Amino acid sequence: MKHCLVIFLALVLFSFQGKNQSEAPLKSPPNVIFILADDLGYGDLGFLGQQYIETPNIDRLAAEGMVFTNHYSGATVCAPSRSAFMTGLHTGHTPIRGNSEVQPEGQYPMPDTLMTISKVFQKAGYVTGAFGKWGLGMNETTGDPLNQGFGEFYGYLCQRYAHRYYPAYLWQNGVQVNLPGNDWTNKVTYAPDLIQKESLAFIEKNKDMPFFLFMPIVTPHAELAAPDDGLFQKYRNKFGEEKPHLAPPGGDYGPEMKIPGYQSEPYPHAAFAAMVERIDRYVGEVVSKLEELGLSENTLIVFTSDNGAHREGGADPDFFDSNGPFRGYKRDLYEGGIHVPLVVKWPGKIKANSSSDHVSAFWDWLPTFAELLGEKSPDGIDGISLVPTLLGKGNQAEHETLYWEFHELGGRQALRKGDWKLVKYQVKDSSKTSVELFDLKNDPGELTDLAAQNPQIVEELEVLLEKSRWSNPVFNLFEN
Repeated sequence: MKHCLVIFLALVLFSFQGKNQSEAPLKSPPNVIFILADDLGYGDLGFLGQQYIETPNIDRLAAEGMVFTNHYSGATVCAPSRSAFMTGLHTGHTPIRGNSEVQPEGQYPMPDTLMTISKVFQKAGYVTGAFGKWGLGMNETTGDPLNQGFGEFYGYLCQRYAHRYYPAYLWQNGVQVNLPGNDWTNKVTYAPDLIQKESLAFIEKNKDMPFFLFMPIVTPHAELAAPDDGLFQKYRNKFGEEKPHLAPPGGDYGPEMKIPGYQSEPYPHAAFAAMVERIDRYVGEVVSKLEELGLSENTLIVFTSDNGAHREGGADPDFFDSNGPFRGYKRDLYEGGIHVPLVVKWPGKIKANSSSDHVSAFWDWLPTFAELLGEKSPDGIDGISLVPTLLGKGNQAEHETLYWEFHELGGRQALRKGDWKLVKYQVKDSSKTSVELFDLKNDPGELTDLAAQNPQIVEELEVLLEKSRWSNPVFNLFEN
């Protein structure tokens, strides 16, 4: 398998030759803050119709920036979604295509030989930092964030450990940092709040130089856990008594706790709502810090989510209408699993209170930032720069197709071309494979399968789907 992996990486590297951007670099490239929520559904935000949870700071961001209504995550689960974002390659090409666990801690590491977004920023002279959940390799591996273009990291290296909001420790630049009062039994220090403090400190420390701040926030990924503060009490009062979520054995903190589990939660709706509004509070704190330091005018802020809403640990996306008009959840390749909110704000450059229906995806961010910085974007990537749309200048190139694959639950694939979307489930067993076709323009909720009425379109999209991936010896979609 190692020999196959070497061949695979060689093919990737062969295609990664630089090319000039279509636009000249900006005279004053901006600071960039990329905020990535974890498992936040399209409908979990106020400006997108959420009725129960208040998100005033994100709503303000949307009012002062541009909202993309057709943006897609890199994948329907964590690690491959982040890999697509970092490399500009969709899940048919990006090296990490699943949540492959490594014991005792970590996930399969991303190779350090590829160009990544953070390396582009470093090449342009930026200070770079990542604070939150990584999931692309442990320290002292090729996937260590310090080997992927980040000068600083604080948070969870392992996404399995990020199931817990009161962990015994976090990681800071390869060093294990114990959290006060936490020992996998006692819950004292809420890790997301510590990570937020480090993010704000990074802005303060680097206020006099260009910086790229990546904030892969852990919430509202299960487990459901919120500090017993004003936010939690606000929603306790709002929802009243609830049916509690009871964790399976090993879920609750204590001597028998299993790290990948999720705790019991007596008030699951209140906890989830408090976690989402806590994200909103974090966003507000970032904006306030920029205003305090006089950095607002030349800082580009992006807010999005890594995939659709989850149903784990007592979460109830149907109650909150978390996926809005879309069908499906996290792990689905229906729109609910991959169609995510996106807001981009850059005062004076991106038109306020604007929106775009341009079809875009996570793999577009690498070429977008490369163009803004005047850096070369790698050849062979799947992304297309969003700069023409963001700045309202020039012609915006369009994707011919968008592609996703998911390796669990029998294997799933999806491809979008124009308004047509093909979805295949159970691809690992041809006797069980289903093929569905949807017209997203007239049926964004994917309620009506049109495959039987359009066999020629199905055939065309299946050919394109198979051409959209190359084999990967580690993440083989067709192996059980």
